Amino acid sequence: MREALMPFIRESIVTTLNEDGSAHIAPLGVIEEGRFLVIAPFHPSTTLANLRRHPFACVNYTTDARIFAGCVTRRQRNWPVLPAERIAGWRLEAALAHSEVAVEEVVEDELRPRFRCKELHEVVHAPFHGFNRAQAAVLEAAILVSRLRMLPKEKIERELRYLAIAITKTAGEAEREAWDWLMTAVSAAGAEPPPI
Repeated sequence: MREALMPFIRESIVTTLNEDGSAHIAPLGVIEEGRFLVIAPFHPSTTLANLRRHPFACVNYTTDARIFAGCVTRRQRNWPVLPAERIAGWRLEAALAHSEVAVEEVVEDELRPRFRCKELHEVVHAPFHGFNRAQAAVLEAAILVSRLRMLPKEKIERELRYLAIAITKTAGEAEREAWDWLMTAVSAAGAEPPPI
């Protein structure tokens, strides 16, 4: 891990263990902070409740943009998982790599408590060939959709118009499907999706 003045955030899919033993799957930006990976879920959330009850998680790295879009729009949340290797929990089957972490310290906050985690185990499952622009655009659009109630409609529409350029030029079938899910959510919230 690297030390930095600004936080270095890994956009990932975090899997935690539900009370019934199933996996909870959530897109989260995990923060590198010295020797820790910091998971900072909003209060209230299932990820927060799960980490308080079972202080372990898998941080999954994937290029499948549909997983980010599917979780944010609640279009699909039951992505295939496999058992973790060193902790009681699950990892994303579509992960190119994953890290299994244990909570070492909790910094309480009314909005977003910070779970400072130690990396216990890291595995690479498949090569990473890089993102294309459409994958990055879907990821940014998913972040905007997760903030539809927090950001002004004009800001969302302006940023989506710019992101749509990458969808038009570089999207494959998976990215177009993810984009469509996100634009349906944008429209339902009363904002105007950009034409592509």
